[in-house]
Amino acid sequence: MTEQKEAPPGAASLGPTTLSAGVLSIVLMGDALIYVVLPINAGTFGISLVWVGILLSANRFVRIVTYGAIAHATTTYGIRLATIAACIGGATSTVMYWMFEGGWPLLAARLLWGVSFAALTLTTLSYAIADRQRAGTRVGLSRAIQQFGSVLALTAGAWLAGQIGPKAAFLFLGLASFIALPLALALPREAANAPRAKTQWLPSPHLLDLLFFAVGFAVDGVFAMTITIILADIVSLEAAMLGGGIVLSLRRIGDAVVAPLGGMLGDHFGTEKTLFISTLLVAIGLAGIALGHVYLGAGFVIAGRAAIAALGPATVATRNPPDQVMHRMATMQTWRDFGAAMGPLLSGFFLNSIEIPIIYSALVVLIAAALLSQLFRRGRI
Repeated sequence: MTEQKEAPPGAASLGPTTLSAGVLSIVLMGDALIYVVLPINAGTFGISLVWVGILLSANRFVRIVTYGAIAHATTTYGIRLATIAACIGGATSTVMYWMFEGGWPLLAARLLWGVSFAALTLTTLSYAIADRQRAGTRVGLSRAIQQFGSVLALTAGAWLAGQIGPKAAFLFLGLASFIALPLALALPREAANAPRAKTQWLPSPHLLDLLFFAVGFAVDGVFAMTITIILADIVSLEAAMLGGGIVLSLRRIGDAVVAPLGGMLGDHFGTEKTLFISTLLVAIGLAGIALGHVYLGAGFVIAGRAAIAALGPATVATRNPPDQVMHRMATMQTWRDFGAAMGPLLSGFFLNSIEIPIIYSALVVLIAAALLSQLFRRGRI
């Protein structure tokens, strides 16, 4: 059998890890800005609020059904080529927000972004876990670098949109995103190999994937959607919106600070043990929110989620043989995104009939069940 390509050239070097993370960081700017700009400028883009919801969720749903196919293509044609193509696609999607108006053309842009982001997610993870002994540290570093572009878009980009208009701001960010292309071209070449087996578009979950589904559902789904609603019950509406924005922005700061720390701890003490503790931290935070300790609980949730962002891929890398890592990484991302997509949908359905403490108590049970499945895994992947 030919040598598998999940260990790209320069695996022992941080160069490919930082370059690929830099590509994703820069190309992410347009996606970060659209969440701030689109809901309050729907008319400028020629769409209704219904279309706003569709556009903001479309990229996540397309990722759910394409991660497997993208992993198959990446394994076949090479990580570097996939990064270059996704970089061009991601930057182009941001320019398309300036070029077009109306729901359907903008939906095409969001679908292009979803596929591009899925590919960049897998390739950055592949470079980060190339050195399996330091996978946690490298994934944490990669996650930290990825936040800079989003923070820039949420600050300078939002200011720019107010100065020159939202559509013009997307043209500026889209053109700036092409700066990432030289970084992608600088990645080392590697020999591509055909995958051992055809990759499923909707892969069946293993126990670890169900843990990521639970975390995605609880944190990226329900928590992200309801935190402002929870704050509105204890402070004024204006303060709740400000507080909710601060809490959600702290998630990105958490990725930049806590993810590298969590990855280093995982490499030192064991990724699976540290992943378990980090997930337990999320459960404690959700329980704190259910009991009314909103700020403290949110802090635990944010810290635990940030550590999981590094420890999850590192655990996948250590549990699986090199020729299966790309497929298993795609499966992990698929089920995490599926949970994150289902969380808001079910929250909107239950919020009118079920009180917040009950919902968060149910989330604690969900996370606890996922953790118990890891305890009783007994060597299964």
